[in-house]
Amino acid sequence: MKRIIIADDHSFVRLGLIQILKDEYPSAEIKEAEDGEVLVKEVMKQHWDLVISDLDMPGRSGLEALEQIKLIQPNLPVIILSIYSEDLYAVRALKAGAAGYLNKNAAPYELIKAIERIRLGKKYITPEIAEKLLEQQDEGKAHERLSNRELEIFKMLAMGKTITQISETLSLALTTISTHRSHILEKMGLSSNAELTRYAIAHQIIPDMKI
Repeated sequence: MKRIIIADDHSFVRLGLIQILKDEYPSAEIKEAEDGEVLVKEVMKQHWDLVISDLDMPGRSGLEALEQIKLIQPNLPVIILSIYSEDLYAVRALKAGAAGYLNKNAAPYELIKAIERIRLGKKYITPEIAEKLLEQQDEGKAHERLSNRELEIFKMLAMGKTITQISETLSLALTTISTHRSHILEKMGLSSNAELTRYAIAHQIIPDMKI
């Protein structure tokens, strides 16, 4: 891997990943991007051998950036990192074109293994992800009906964020967030933010906040 770009809105995470990569690939050129917008612009401007991107970033999320990258450079491998377990996002990321999905807690131990597998032209899939891909019953879960953007907003609503706060975080109009909220409630058969929160806790999408 000669040229690698890392996208994460936390500088300390980027620095940690750079150290892991430099230890294994000392001659690699590594560039940082602080959000999805910068990442996509860099992919449009230059050639890269690998993208490592956080899932949750202000503005354009990692999944949205991934979808855009696949339109620009379909063969560019992208590893998605996330604090969320494989249950919630791994299949979505792989279906969107990711070459691998790693929980951030596992990244220090699994990242190089994932990269080496991807260099062979294969996807990096953990046993947990493989099991998830085989499970058909999960398609019946209400949150599986949501689009990637709706799922992102659903999590924020469930964590108690207001429409205004979500609008500012995602750089979207208030009316757009309100429309998404209505669609989310309708798709999931729920009627309030409190019900969204209870659902999210029950399905371990967010931690139990004792509501």
